[in-house]
Amino acid sequence: MSEMKRTIEAVIFDWAGTTVDYGCFAPVQAFISAFETFGITPTVEEVRKPMGMLKRDHVKTMMHMERIRAEWQRVHNRDFTEEDIDQIYECSEKSIFKILHNYAEPKPYVVEVINTLRAQGIKIGSTTGYTDEMMAIVVPKAKENGYEPDCWFSPNAVNNMGRPYPYMIYENMKQLKVTSVHNVIKVGDTVSDIKEGLAAGILSVGIIEGSSCMGLSEEEYTSLSEVEKRAQCEKVRKIYEAAGADYIINNMSELPALIERLSM
Repeated sequence: MSEMKRTIEAVIFDWAGTTVDYGCFAPVQAFISAFETFGITPTVEEVRKPMGMLKRDHVKTMMHMERIRAEWQRVHNRDFTEEDIDQIYECSEKSIFKILHNYAEPKPYVVEVINTLRAQGIKIGSTTGYTDEMMAIVVPKAKENGYEPDCWFSPNAVNNMGRPYPYMIYENMKQLKVTSVHNVIKVGDTVSDIKEGLAAGILSVGIIEGSSCMGLSEEEYTSLSEVEKRAQCEKVRKIYEAAGADYIINNMSELPALIERLSM
């Protein structure tokens, strides 16, 4: 890909799976618990596929999956309704509120890289699939742990038009007073993150290690052999490439070098 010279003014990060919550486990546990309340046990793969979307849209997408829909019809003797989606979503919200405070630990290199970027005059924004109420738990806990972006916007701030719509990114750009979409990078760990960045017309970067797409805890990943690690990373890389990512990095430590390269 030919690269135009850019002056990167801001980097907009996702939260769970990107900057905090290695492996993006809080939402996974909440969705599984919610569906099980209604007699359906989704697989982790089914839960992770829509990850990054507005949470109600996430539930709706799962309900339309062929296996889950058939299982719902078997258990409830009818097709699902919008009211069913609402009830599962509400149940997932209650579940995640109970555990969110345990999933705000910054991922490796995040705090150091944020300090490096700020020293270069780069602003730090963020978007999320979490609601404002969820962020009221995550943001202060992440701050206690050393990570605090300059601003953040949830789907609540944009009439619930979350990913893959670009509006949360535009709210960040407005707040951060960014002069051009050409000077912004979005970093995320899901297909929805990639699509959000592309929809906004900014560079979209996928991060591999600790991502929702990989779905492994830090302990699980570090225990793999080098061959297994390469296989896992290649699997995630292909997902990001198929989604249209402009760039892909293994972990956050590679971001400053990418920004430097874009600025040359």
